[in-house]
Amino acid sequence: MALLIVKLDQVIGNAQAWREAFEAQLPDLPVRIWPDAGDLKEIEYLAFMHPDFDQLPTFPNLKAMFSRAAGVEDIVTHPRLPNVPLGKVEPPGGDPMMTEYVVMHVLRLHRDMPNYQAAQAKRQWLRVPIARPEQRRVGFLGFGMMAKAPALVLQSLGFKVSAWVRSPRPAAEVPLFHGRDQLAAFLGQTDIAVCLLPLTAETEGIFCAQAFAMMPPGAMLVNVGRGRHVVDGDLIAALDSGQLAHAALDALWPEPLPPESPLWLHPKVTIMPHVARRPTVAQLVTEMVANIRSLEAGGKLLQEVDIALGY
Repeated sequence: MALLIVKLDQVIGNAQAWREAFEAQLPDLPVRIWPDAGDLKEIEYLAFMHPDFDQLPTFPNLKAMFSRAAGVEDIVTHPRLPNVPLGKVEPPGGDPMMTEYVVMHVLRLHRDMPNYQAAQAKRQWLRVPIARPEQRRVGFLGFGMMAKAPALVLQSLGFKVSAWVRSPRPAAEVPLFHGRDQLAAFLGQTDIAVCLLPLTAETEGIFCAQAFAMMPPGAMLVNVGRGRHVVDGDLIAALDSGQLAHAALDALWPEPLPPESPLWLHPKVTIMPHVARRPTVAQLVTEMVANIRSLEAGGKLLQEVDIALGY
């Protein structure tokens, strides 16, 4: 049994850091770094981020794969995707970095910080009415591990929090809307929308002119999902008309955002270079080890991707 790391050492840590982290947590597992795969028959686990399966050989005894990337739309559609379970390596309770990031942007928009910063640049002593948290409705699109933690933090601060999900679910800690039939009702009562959706054929372009028109005048958007969730031209039109007051974008398309994009200098847009969270090697190894132990004990991946759904 061996695990092969494919290019993860080039984006997070280095080869030595990965070997040391696995040595500390699962010392009996040989760790190999691509392209030094060794005997392909010994590779039972792959760990990667946006791999090119056309460049990888066949691993005859592969049991499972682990994706560092939150978005796996490019993986699940690859024609040479190995027919083994694919799992994400995310903390089961969400990532504190994502929680602080989402809460930061929601509070920033809630307290009109973009307007105060613009006023400071003009040396204006701006004083505007302050909304209480209970007067602000925050809606999460997606209510998985990464969304639940910040949603509950915001709820504890007094915000009215709800969420929209793809299909019906049991009652949760916040009111839930589901499906396309309930999207308008959800957006209609959302002052600050937080997008944490996976990217699928159903969710691509979900934030378009039609969706913005469903939202209350002066609503705001925080996108930490995928760049292609937002139709840029429709967003700019909604901001220019005043239908939306501000948008904070951590995920964009393409990335890096081209210098000529009008989003860069738009006064109602905050651009962030996809920095919501950066897990450490040790954190990722902890989740991979937990998954490997589960499989070796006859169980399943802890966060298995549904290939058909795309997330």
